[in-house]
Amino acid sequence: MTLAVSAAAAIWLIWFGYPLVIAGLAALRRPSRPAPLALPSVTVVIATRDDPTLVRRRVADALAANYPAERLSVVVGLDAGGSRTGPADLADFGDRVQAEAGDAPGGKAATLNAAVRAATGEVLVFTDAGQTFDPLAVRRLVDALAAPRVGAASGRLEIPPGKDGPTLSERYWRYERWIRRSEARVHSTVGVTGAIYAMPRELWSPLPAGLILDDLFVPMRLVLAGRRIAFVDEARATDTRRFDAQQEFRRKARTLTGVIQLCAWLPGVLVPVRNPVWLQFVFHKLLRLLTPYLLILGAVGVAWAAATTLPAALLGAVVGGGVLLVALLLATPRLGRRLRAAAVQGAALQGATIVAAFNGLRGRWDVWQR
Repeated sequence: MTLAVSAAAAIWLIWFGYPLVIAGLAALRRPSRPAPLALPSVTVVIATRDDPTLVRRRVADALAANYPAERLSVVVGLDAGGSRTGPADLADFGDRVQAEAGDAPGGKAATLNAAVRAATGEVLVFTDAGQTFDPLAVRRLVDALAAPRVGAASGRLEIPPGKDGPTLSERYWRYERWIRRSEARVHSTVGVTGAIYAMPRELWSPLPAGLILDDLFVPMRLVLAGRRIAFVDEARATDTRRFDAQQEFRRKARTLTGVIQLCAWLPGVLVPVRNPVWLQFVFHKLLRLLTPYLLILGAVGVAWAAATTLPAALLGAVVGGGVLLVALLLATPRLGRRLRAAAVQGAALQGATIVAAFNGLRGRWDVWQR
């Protein structure tokens, strides 16, 4: 039973203890309200390989921002590895929108590099093709960059609940926003939301080809250079897309593989004297990778304790309780459906963590999925 208790304690510390501690520290800090900047020119950067209908909708939404039209432009980076959108699909937007072919051999980092070279704005706002912005999101991000030493500002991604209520993924994003908000109050959020973040153009440096997570590499490189990363609750992006279990698995495997890649390609994040948010990075990103193995150890510990210490009658009662629980779920279809979906998503997350570990061991970084 000691093994099971130790595993459970470690999981609690990673997923609940750290967030509570960082939230407590954040509560001791007074929020700063930077004076807004004189409105700089802004370029919204979209790296994509998606179909024209989705990309056109995203461009139209970006242009609809509550920001002076003469100071707002859009650059769409088209993946050299096989974008389904071409320059002709965006030609009717006029000279405020530019389509730029990504660098060879393709991939998101190479596409972003080409798009940023074409950008003319003093501030870069990064987003993906699948979201929409609140009209004031761009202005809120720009305002946040006025704070001292802030090198980038992350917005808030919202996923509306489905017809059966919030899914596990949606609840996870609420939890993530809480942690990131607290981390930013203490020093810097560990990573930004790829769907909505901004930085001064002058702080941009080209990304290494094959990079998976620009939304982790860019902010952590800035942190190592002495900058802070803000989190802006009022800058909101919404993603209404729904992904099936296989798509969610691939997305999670890609993200977690990117965390491992970051450690290999930006090793300074692992050095406490170089990384001012080292402890946050370890708890928020690295220790979570141990979760599936801790769950396995916990299950082994419980099974061993049950087999060696529990009386047969008590063991039978536990099994009987499990059977009754299954029967209850079958008798309440909606509850059963939601719990089954949560179980599948939770299992997929842990499976993706194991896949990411294998990807990291093999140096397999080519995982940018459509």
